[in-house]
Amino acid sequence: MYLAKFLDSLIKKNGFVLIDANKNKYNIGEPKKENPITLKLLDKKLHYKLLLHPDLHFGEAYTNGSLVIENGTLTDFLDLTMENLGRRGEINKFSKILNKVRGTYRFLTSFNLAEKSKKNVAHHYDISEKLYDLFLDKKRQYSCAYFKSENDTLEDAQNNKIDHIIKKLNLKSNQKVLDIGSGWGTLAIDIAQKTKCEVIGITLSENQLQYSRQKAKELNLENQVQFRLMDYRELNEKFDRIVSVGMLEHVGRKFYKTYFNTVSKLLNEDGVALIHTIGSVHPPRNPHPWVTKYIFPGGYTPSLSEVANPIEKSGLIISDMEVLRMHYSHTLRHWKERFFSKKTEVLQMFDEKFFRMWEFYLTGCEMAFKWGDQVVFQFQLSKKFTTVSSTRDYIYQK
Repeated sequence: MYLAKFLDSLIKKNGFVLIDANKNKYNIGEPKKENPITLKLLDKKLHYKLLLHPDLHFGEAYTNGSLVIENGTLTDFLDLTMENLGRRGEINKFSKILNKVRGTYRFLTSFNLAEKSKKNVAHHYDISEKLYDLFLDKKRQYSCAYFKSENDTLEDAQNNKIDHIIKKLNLKSNQKVLDIGSGWGTLAIDIAQKTKCEVIGITLSENQLQYSRQKAKELNLENQVQFRLMDYRELNEKFDRIVSVGMLEHVGRKFYKTYFNTVSKLLNEDGVALIHTIGSVHPPRNPHPWVTKYIFPGGYTPSLSEVANPIEKSGLIISDMEVLRMHYSHTLRHWKERFFSKKTEVLQMFDEKFFRMWEFYLTGCEMAFKWGDQVVFQFQLSKKFTTVSSTRDYIYQK
């Protein structure tokens, strides 16, 4: 069986048992002698689909139930296989060709203009408020946390992240701050409460907008924090500080120049911007086909080289850059465990197929940050060398 031979060539450490749709059994790598992890295929089409394009079809098969994992969990299986794959990109030539074709077509036909961007955001963020409450922290931070220790709680790590960003912004009272892609508003609200700054948050999600405005009203911060439903390209104001967390992933490769030119235009001459984004340690490559098809349409996590050039051309200076490694893997592990613990509640809102789709999304991303090419970049940007201190002491002072 070609699929078995192909998988066996990839797995050099540990292993699993493959049972194909004809009930033939194959040892892949060196599986445990007792109760080995077992991958069972229930559809004969998977014999060639997983060989030709596993990046797409494995997730689809797990979601629709035509692929079953026994004697272990999806986490166990992906942990084993992705440790063996490491940071390599496409795992065979067929997958590489198909991803290239899909990626090129998507690049040529994808235009993340304001209306399209709004639809892409709604696809993921406007599905259900209750869903996110099941697995996010109390502040609804849907981005990478900052773990000073692996034993930090999710709440502590998300508060660490907010504090870390606030310190990097080097904020002073009464400054005007813009939050691009403000999510459920808690970063903007925390900035306002902790620094006495005036904050404007913009989002393309109507659900997030309503939640943010209500939260600001409950905290009596309406005079200090405003939330608007608008695209970043529609703004024509000046700000002392700009922050954007988890939004650049939705901008699209064609619009990096526009994005950073806009940040530069909106930022005062003595201003500071902090851009927090998922990125790749690899050279530019094509987006993951399953994630972009089912979870984040229009999404893309850039390589450093893809954003460095438009930053330089915008007139902005990279005054500081930090690469957060493993932090998102820990974050996703917490989200996944909370999501699993609330399976009954999830199934009351959605069906079993949705649950498996999100299980694959959270677990696959956890392992991509643990073993693959994914990291988080934090870019501190300014227009002058003298805007922030020449040392990092101010970031770590209590």
